[in-house]
Parts: sequence; structure tokens; C-alpha cells
Amino acid sequence: MKRSNNHNFCIKSIIVCITLYINIFLCISVKSQSDSLFNYLEIASQNNPLVLQKFSEYEAALQKVPLVGSLPDPELNVGVFLSPMELISGNQVADIRLMQMFPWFGVLKNAKDEMSLMANAKLELFRDAKLQVLYEVQRTWYDLYKIQQNILISEKNIEILQTLERLSLVKFKSASAGGISTPSRENISDNSSKNSPTASSGMNSMGGNSGNAQSAISNQQSPMGSSSGGSGLADFYRIQMELGELNNNISLLKSQQNTVVAKFNSLLNRPVKMEISLPEVLKTDTLGTSLLAVSDSMLTNSPMLGMLQYEQQSLDARKKMVARMGYPMVGLGVNYSLINKSDMSTSSMNGKDMIMPMVTVTLPIYRKKYKAMQTESDLMKLASEQGSKAASNSLQTEYYEAVQLYEDAGRRMKLYENQSLLAQKSLDIIIKSFSASGSGLDDVLRIRQLMLDYSFKQVQAVTDYNTAIAWLKRLMAFSQIL
Repeated sequence: MKRSNNHNFCIKSIIVCITLYINIFLCISVKSQSDSLFNYLEIASQNNPLVLQKFSEYEAALQKVPLVGSLPDPELNVGVFLSPMELISGNQVADIRLMQMFPWFGVLKNAKDEMSLMANAKLELFRDAKLQVLYEVQRTWYDLYKIQQNILISEKNIEILQTLERLSLVKFKSASAGGISTPSRENISDNSSKNSPTASSGMNSMGGNSGNAQSAISNQQSPMGSSSGGSGLADFYRIQMELGELNNNISLLKSQQNTVVAKFNSLLNRPVKMEISLPEVLKTDTLGTSLLAVSDSMLTNSPMLGMLQYEQQSLDARKKMVARMGYPMVGLGVNYSLINKSDMSTSSMNGKDMIMPMVTVTLPIYRKKYKAMQTESDLMKLASEQGSKAASNSLQTEYYEAVQLYEDAGRRMKLYENQSLLAQKSLDIIIKSFSASGSGLDDVLRIRQLMLDYSFKQVQAVTDYNTAIAWLKRLMAFSQIL
């Protein structure tokens, strides 16, 4: 009776563990995780080195606008005569010349337009880098959550297997204790001789009792205790193997967890071993719009396409600037001659300084370089147009890959939720059968393995679903972090 109570206690323990396991990992309620993820996204947007690099490049590009939009520096030439030059009107001691060159009309404006558009292209690169980093943060955070849940699921399954291990030991001890009461070969012989009254009727008595003796011998040769004990011991060893596999899997998951934690912290530009806050249960995210709207917004708001468009516009402005650079540059200046009085001169201009306005014009007669610059601009614009088409095609491919992951993950979430419920019902029935007959451990372990697989796949489906939504939002250039 005591062994039976232990047996029933172990069965109840299994049911309690599995029920607790189902309630933890299949419940829909969630502890708010959006706050922690939102904070991590803010940290990444402010501290990520790649984002800061792209923003610095944008600021540097802005500084080129006043650089190219300014006039060339004026030229000041000063010449001093070591011995004054004798002139009719006096002695010239120095010559000062100031000259300012002016490009052709529109050159400076087109140069400023080109640099402004290139700065806008740098801004789009900054936006793209920021969106990519935010997407990487979300994807890594979901991967880390998946690893954490897989560890917890494996640990819960270890508790279930340990309960089954105790149950198999109870089964083995019960079978071994039952085997002691099995009749021995000597007891069978004594009972046979006592049932024979005379020697003359020995053959008849032997024949009459041969059935009972054979039955006793058969029971002794294949006792229930021996077979049940061997089966219980084999079950114990099988559970030990399952425990070894789960412990090895947990060690592998913890090693992967350390790697993912380091990657996540590096995205936030902080110490690699810093602790990360994760929710107990991850809720499914929402896209907030239709897939068709994602496709339209993707082609309209893509930073890469915007960058290439700004690049093409800047090349148009550059071509106009190069065309006007082929016209003459005009320089305006003044020449000032410093003259001292001469005792030998009687001129009324004696000792008066001379001022001479000057005009300089460049002669752009070497046309090959200007034609080469225009051809360069045309080829670069053609290359940019081809790059825009390639980027558009790549976005379309990524869109369909993200949609496939999004729809597939949605189907898998529903599938594995139903499969887990069915597996739970099957396990309840099998455990009742195992409790009544003591057999069917193979079915218990098989259903337990199915529930383990479904739990892993359900977590994988939720993280894939949220990752797909983050991917789609990244393609449509949507971010809640400005």
C-alpha cells in the first residue's frame, strides 16, 4: 500500500509540473516589455558609433556649402623697390596690387546647390544607418528572449524528467520487492512429493500433477519481478540519457546567450557583459497598417532611394556648374604706386601717388577638360540611376522575404498553440494509463518531447513574427525613435 501511494504521488507530481509548465509558457498575458525595448532603442540611437559616424559625416558635408559658395580669395601683391625707381613725376618706391576674381554667373549658385544636395544625401545615409541599427537592436533583443525562454523550457522539462526518474525508481523497487515472493524450485519439488500418496501410483500422480509443476517452473523461469524490474531499470537509464541531452542543450544555450548579450551591448555601445532586461512572456507586436501600404511607403520613404535621388540632383547641378566654368572669369582690381618727390623734377605730378583700376579676364581656350568634366557628370548620373534601380529591386526582394516570414510566423503561432493543447490532452490520457498499468513510458517520453518541441517552436514563431514586423517597419522607414 505504501508503494502504491508513492506511485500515485509521483504521477500527481508529473501532472502538477506539466500543468505549471503549460501555464507559464502558453499564457497570453504579458508583463510590459515595450518600455525596456523602447529605452534600449533610444540608447542605441544616441550612442551607437555607426550612427554617430554618419551624423558627423552629414555635419561635415554641411560645412562644404559655404566653402564652395564663396568667392575666391582676393590677391594682394606688394612690391618694394630697394632703390627707388626714377620717374618723371618722382621716385617710385613701392607697387601695391589688389585683385578679386569673379566666376561666371551661376557658377557659385550651382556649386552651393551641388554641395547642399550632397549633404542631404549624407543625411539620408544617416537615417538609413539609424534605421538599420534600430532593427538590429530589435532582432537581437528577440533572439535573446528566445534563448532565455528555451533555457527556461529546458529547465522545466528537466524537472518533469526528474519526476519521471523518481517514478521509474519506485516502479523498479516495487517490481523487485514483488519478485521475492515468487516460488522457488525446491518448494515446487516438496509440494509434488507430498501430493503423491504411494510409490505404485507415482507415475499417475506425476502425470496428474505435471501441469501444476510445469506452471510453477514456468513462473520461476520468467517471473514478473524480473521482467518488470529490468524494464524499470531500462526506463531509468533512458531518462538519464534524456537528462544528459537537456543539460548539454542548456549549456549550449547559455553559451549562445553570452554571445548575443555581447552583440546587443555592442550595438548600444556599452560594456559587453552588462545585464539586459527581458520580459517573462513576449506579446506579439502589430504592424499597424496593410502590407500594400508598406510596399508603397517603402518606395517613397526609403533612405537609400532618397540618397540616390539627391545624388542625381547634385550631379545635375554639377553639370550646370561645369558648363558655366567654361566661360571666362573676370577679375577686378586696383594698382597703387607709391611715389616720392624728386628734387630733379619740376612736374606738377611730382610726388603724387598713382592709382590704376584693373580688369582681368581668363581665356578658357582648352576645352577638353570642360567636356571631360561634363561627360564625367553624365556617366556618374547614369551610374546613380542604375544604382537606384538596383536598390529598388533589392527593396522589393526584401519586402517579399519579410512578408513571407510575417505570414509564415503568424500561421506557425496558431498551429503550435493548437498542437500544444492537443499534446497536453494526449499527455493527460497517457499519464492516467501509465498510472494504472505502470507501462507506456515510451509514450509519455514521446509526448513530452513533442510538447518540448512545440514550446520551442512557439517561442520561435512569436520572435519571428515580431522580427518580421520590425523588418517591415525598417523597409518602410518607420521608427518611433526620432
